[in-house]
Amino acid sequence: MFIAMNRFKVVIGLEGEFEEVWRGRDSRLSDVPGFIEFRLLRGKSNVEEGHTVFSSHTSWRTEDDFINWTKSEHFRVAHRNAGDNKRLYWGPPQFEGFSVVPGI
Repeated sequence: MFIAMNRFKVVIGLEGEFEEVWRGRDSRLSDVPGFIEFRLLRGKSNVEEGHTVFSSHTSWRTEDDFINWTKSEHFRVAHRNAGDNKRLYWGPPQFEGFSVVPGI
């Protein structure tokens, strides 16, 4: 299994708007071969830095399934409006990918 995560720093006070953007997305992930699960995680707010951390978390059967999705029309449709909400963010998301260690 492969886990793909993007960390977002969202401007404090705009968290609800950020969540609504995600609720309204047409990701079509359930139609993508190898897709298992999606979660949007909300972390603690860092008042000193002015943001709340969120992480999108997708689980895939294999890393190749994830890579294939990033090259697909489904990916392009899901991300077509990504630049429309820049005021919500403190910079671009940070990607992290993980292979699950079997048997642990």
